[in-house]
Amino acid sequence: MMTYIILAAGKGNNLQPLTLKYAKTSYKLDEETTVLQRMVRSIRTADKNAEIVVVIGYKADDVKTELDGENVKFVMNPFYEVTNSISSVWFARDYLERENVAIVHGDVVFSDEIIDSYLTVPTDYPYVLVDSSYVRPGAYNAVIHGDQVLVMSKKLENFTAKYCCMTKLDPVSSRLLKQEVDGMINGNMYDQYFEDSLVQMIMFHDFQLFCVDIAGKKWAEVDTVDDLLTAQEIHRGLTKE
Repeated sequence: MMTYIILAAGKGNNLQPLTLKYAKTSYKLDEETTVLQRMVRSIRTADKNAEIVVVIGYKADDVKTELDGENVKFVMNPFYEVTNSISSVWFARDYLERENVAIVHGDVVFSDEIIDSYLTVPTDYPYVLVDSSYVRPGAYNAVIHGDQVLVMSKKLENFTAKYCCMTKLDPVSSRLLKQEVDGMINGNMYDQYFEDSLVQMIMFHDFQLFCVDIAGKKWAEVDTVDDLLTAQEIHRGLTKE
């Protein structure tokens, strides 16, 4: 059985004022499907036995209502106002002891091809998805050498690809990540991205993080109004097929 940790606790400040009353994962792709519902349902369709864990915070009760009947487990990050995604992963850290773990952002729309080929397929090595066709500075970008990640950050001036908000972990790497996240939280680094813990592992523990380039495939991270429109277009195109 695979475990999927979906990070959906944030306020979505980039989308304000649209997110003043709604979590950005709750924005609708069509009349019956939100961004988060699509992620959960896509996973469940591809992996009937999936253990789906949703980390919630902002508008938690609304998100619970939205996912009522979807057979998911909830983990609360009560400090979502003052923390970042590393804290959300820390609250869900017990699930990092599962045999095969995927960590994915809840504000992303992936094509069915990406869900079926990567997200719901077990792995025996740690890797992230990247998109070399995305070259926007200020995003969470990566420097790649061959099939390995050298560094990831929002502050890179030179980079190879954008990180696509999906991390796949085998049993060994998921436990190593748990240790690193524990150490960073104990060091009061609760305002970091959880991916920063992967970078720390690369830099200081000789950790090998691999990558798969999905350039040309359909996906969107909903960080802006334009992103939301793109996500809706992807969803409409897929639902017509």
